Amino acid sequence: MATFLSALGRFSFRRRWYVTVLWTGLLVLAGVLAAQAPAAPHTDYSMPGTEAQRAYDLLDERFPGQNANAATARVVFRSDDGPVTEPHTKRAIGETVRALGKDPQVGQVTDPFATKAVSKDGSTAYAQVTYEVSSSEVEEDARSALLATVEEARSSSLTVEVGGNALSTTAEGHASEAIGLGVAAVVLVITFGALIAAGLPLFTALLGVGIGTSVIKALSSALDLGSTTSVLATMLGLAVGIDYALFVVSRYRAELAEGRGREEAAGRALGTAGSAVVFAGLTVVIALVGLSVVHIPVLTQMGLAAAGTVALAVLVALTLVPALLGIAGRRIRPAGPRRGRRAKATDESGAADASGAADADAADGTGAVSRPGMGVRWARFVTRRPLAVLVVGVAALLTVAVPAASLELDLPDDGSQPTSTTQRRAYDLLSQEFGPGFNGPLLLVVQPDGDGSATAAAERATARIQRMDGVARVNPPRFDDSGDTAVLSVVPASAPSSEQTTDLVHALREPGLEADSDARIMVSGTTAMNIDVSRKLADALVPYLSLVAGLALLLLIAVFRSLLVPLKAALGFVLSIIAALGAVVAVFQWGWCAELFGVSEPGPVVSLTPIFVVGVVFGLAMDYEVFLVTRMREAYVGGQSPLAAITTGFDLGARVVTAAAIIMISVFAAFMGSDELMVKTIGFGLAVAVFLDAFIVRMTLVPAVLALLGHRAWWLPRWLDRWVPDIDVEGTSLGGHEKAAPDDTSPGASADPVRLGS
Repeated sequence: MATFLSALGRFSFRRRWYVTVLWTGLLVLAGVLAAQAPAAPHTDYSMPGTEAQRAYDLLDERFPGQNANAATARVVFRSDDGPVTEPHTKRAIGETVRALGKDPQVGQVTDPFATKAVSKDGSTAYAQVTYEVSSSEVEEDARSALLATVEEARSSSLTVEVGGNALSTTAEGHASEAIGLGVAAVVLVITFGALIAAGLPLFTALLGVGIGTSVIKALSSALDLGSTTSVLATMLGLAVGIDYALFVVSRYRAELAEGRGREEAAGRALGTAGSAVVFAGLTVVIALVGLSVVHIPVLTQMGLAAAGTVALAVLVALTLVPALLGIAGRRIRPAGPRRGRRAKATDESGAADASGAADADAADGTGAVSRPGMGVRWARFVTRRPLAVLVVGVAALLTVAVPAASLELDLPDDGSQPTSTTQRRAYDLLSQEFGPGFNGPLLLVVQPDGDGSATAAAERATARIQRMDGVARVNPPRFDDSGDTAVLSVVPASAPSSEQTTDLVHALREPGLEADSDARIMVSGTTAMNIDVSRKLADALVPYLSLVAGLALLLLIAVFRSLLVPLKAALGFVLSIIAALGAVVAVFQWGWCAELFGVSEPGPVVSLTPIFVVGVVFGLAMDYEVFLVTRMREAYVGGQSPLAAITTGFDLGARVVTAAAIIMISVFAAFMGSDELMVKTIGFGLAVAVFLDAFIVRMTLVPAVLALLGHRAWWLPRWLDRWVPDIDVEGTSLGGHEKAAPDDTSPGASADPVRLGS
């Protein structure tokens, strides 16, 4: 692997203009194809395998003139000057209803006075707007017209608000991405100390994302890819694109500092850091492709598209980055004297002595002794007292993880919107005047058994449901043209996201109701769909986590030729994920520091958050693990003792990993400024997870565990050693390393002496 990648790096460096023109041509070609491609189809939010989706499909079949998934909006009128039936108020409401029906996408608007949609005290009424398309297909002009009509209807005596899924939009991430890129630029300049070296990772990441998203758009119609497919691809493409280029450029400058020529430095950078990039990219791809196990089409599409973009980022890092290094030439300077360069003292076997590496400061090339860098000093601190650091670190993560045991999942509705929005005000008005369950009615599809009557079955079901706990009322049934299918609307007595409503849905699905009604009954509606999706995502979380962790474990065994290092990596990832979910529960579900993070209404965690956090953070965590630990293994294989190798790995890699983590935390934290609860929750979860994984797990627990294990960390059973391919991630085949024979190949080999105290 190292030999091939080194040759690829040298080739790209020598043929730099050809390689650059080729990638530029691909960008132009992808852009042209994307511009000529038909518009992406609207995202399919169907949820195969759920009862709510089966009911929707049956409704579409039995009621062909009605779209069960059609977007709806409720326009709420509240009079502050007498009842809404007053002539002047009634006239104003009628004019608004007529104006709402003029939009070409609107199929029907109900008159609140004809449908008796007026509160008992007469102060509030609502009109139902039903569109001919789903919420994802409502055009922006139609949303703007709806809001404009509502604004025009408001007066000093009439409050008008609007809610419903017709106002749902795909959250725009452009502002957040710009903030993240700005922070990334600052961090890269600080890391490299030069504008050109700092700009190169940004340029290559943007080019890779540009090609990836253009290809997705070009293929969207042919492959039926939804309009939101590129969201995850853009987020992760930028993240890993910057990371991978950062790793290669950093290693290139380090090789230049060792006195190597530029072409040779490019080759060695690809042979070492490039190997880490390849396997880090593979772990990300595994995590993203694994999203298909959830069997939700939109997640599968987003995962596969993002996996393709990550693979593209790997190819860019392996070919375009060395080509641009060649074009930049002397404008990219060698890394400055490393303040923490390890001491030259060696022990009797020729390996670097642990105490010498820990206690001696480095010469800076001029004979002066310089102070060790922060990474080296931290590594020495951890390796001097590894057991204490390990116990404190694990205890801290477990403490943060405690709230995760109370995790409740749901999809957001208008009740989770900020109180400043019209959607939330409409939601609150309807709850206040018509009951908390009015915003989340349940649809029951009733089909009689055998040759029975749908009318009789609906009557029996209605009588049975009205006696159930948690039911506010059951509206009269509607029948299809053939008269063999009925639809009941059941209004719960509790709010849509409450536990009582979830219990009611489960009770309605008990076999007893069908037996008493002599009918087949399916529960659907937005509330039931949210419950089904949340359950499906919760059930898939553990299998998904097991799948990606298991496959990555096998991959890391090949990378590190060790059993304990990959196992430690997987366990550390699980710890950081559980702790991150604990923080999400504490803030968004329990309301701790809610105002600080802009959470207006604590409640169940958005269902998509755990699966997204697991997938995205797993990839990034393995990035940091592979890059940091391969530098340690490289030093160990080169002859250093296990403790000295840990310090050397931090000396060479901690600064880059820290920069990469800060960039990612900033990118994800920027999304917390969104008004969309889903975006805010996922941004918070990702930022916290990356922080915990990078700085507590990778930078603290990893060196502590490796210090305790000593030589045993790199042990691989003889029988497994014969089966695992020698990938040579550390680049020993490139020369410059002399592989030290381990003291023993058994797991019981004695480790380096470790001081457990201070």
